[in-house]
Amino acid sequence: MSFFNKVFASIGIGSAGVDTRLEKDTYMPGETVQGVVVIKGGKIDQQIDAIYLALNTTYLRESDDKKYSVTATIDRFQLTTPFTIRANENRDIPFSFQLPFDTPLSIGRSKVWVTTGLDIKGAVDPSDQDNLKVVPNPLMSAVFHAVDQLGFRIREADCEEAPRRLRGRLPFVQEFELVPVSGLFRGKLDELEVVFFPSANGTLEMMFQVDRRARGLSGLFSEALGTDETNVRLTVTNQDIPHLQQKIENVIQRYS
Repeated sequence: MSFFNKVFASIGIGSAGVDTRLEKDTYMPGETVQGVVVIKGGKIDQQIDAIYLALNTTYLRESDDKKYSVTATIDRFQLTTPFTIRANENRDIPFSFQLPFDTPLSIGRSKVWVTTGLDIKGAVDPSDQDNLKVVPNPLMSAVFHAVDQLGFRIREADCEEAPRRLRGRLPFVQEFELVPVSGLFRGKLDELEVVFFPSANGTLEMMFQVDRRARGLSGLFSEALGTDETNVRLTVTNQDIPHLQQKIENVIQRYS
């Protein structure tokens, strides 16, 4: 029986299992994620080389004029050194980690999830998956409120492969595509694209791509050549929140 138990465990039948329980499912970038990994022993003792958590998302990559979705690991955390889980033993492994500041927000098609894995030598590695809802921090929320007050609405939000000049530690950025549906910029702009570059020191750098609406023959030529778009950067802090709408309006007005 022992021999057959080992064979079954090696193909994932009757082997150790894993269940990750998060303290909550909604977090802001930079917030501490806490929870516990519950390990359930199988029918035999098993050596576990490591328990790890991986924070994942997807982004769009373009190749041969086609876009396709790629899974990316935002960060990875190892929770334990090697240990043995006994047959039928239950063991709780508490954990905490800081959600990276560049974690995409759960807006549009952008999704974020945590996978938990056990590395078991000579066996199928069990895993678990838990979705996270990542919401804007107060400064990001203030930016969204400001552009909303200026008449813009989010049309799309996607993580897309970034050109090398825009890359941080990740190969992609999250891009928010907004359209003017009312207010000063309706009829003047086709769209406004916004990318956040948050940092641990509380500042938020933003890149705006102002896409001007073609006006007249010269405007049509500019649109055809792609010269009707302007990229501009703006850095703000929490101290700017009371005047954020005016600061953003001034930037867009200057380049529209």
